[in-house]
Amino acid sequence: MAIMGPSGSGKSTLLNMLGALDRPTSGKVVINGTDIAGLNDDQLATLRNKELGFIFQQFNLITRMTALANVEVPLSISGMSRSKRIERAKELLKLVGLESRMDHKPTQLSGGEQQRVAIARALATDPNTFFCDELTGNLDSKTGQEIIMFLREINKDRKKTFVLVTHDPNVAQSTDRLLMIKDGKMTGEKKF
Repeated sequence: MAIMGPSGSGKSTLLNMLGALDRPTSGKVVINGTDIAGLNDDQLATLRNKELGFIFQQFNLITRMTALANVEVPLSISGMSRSKRIERAKELLKLVGLESRMDHKPTQLSGGEQQRVAIARALATDPNTFFCDELTGNLDSKTGQEIIMFLREINKDRKKTFVLVTHDPNVAQSTDRLLMIKDGKMTGEKKF
């Protein structure tokens, strides 16, 4: 699903609410039957680590760490043993086509490669739902389209849900559903 709207319309705020990064001041956000308002900060962090994946425009990779180590981060937080973390991170970097680049730091990778590392990191704990904020915004159109097609494959093959905030109509049209938002309110919906 894609969410589109003008700057300042509330797209990122909505994404932050759905992803349990922010708490609503009114209404409810319920994730797998749990109202996030009743969770403390540690419980929210655990929920995000196990249930949700995040992919951002700026990649948010740790520059002093290799691609492999970046993918290991959520696995470390979840308590997985080092040997299993390395095995899982290698498997995911192979999945995103970066098996030969796993020892490179983000500054040694292209924008598309950095985004693929970010996708591998988001997949690490095998969440069912992913929130993506302008994930193609820093990529050229060809690389952006490759990333979107890769996410569609994951969506279909692994039955994962992706919620994409985008300004790009081509990205929006590659999804199954588009929500349009303006001034914090939904103004329309299209199914593709």
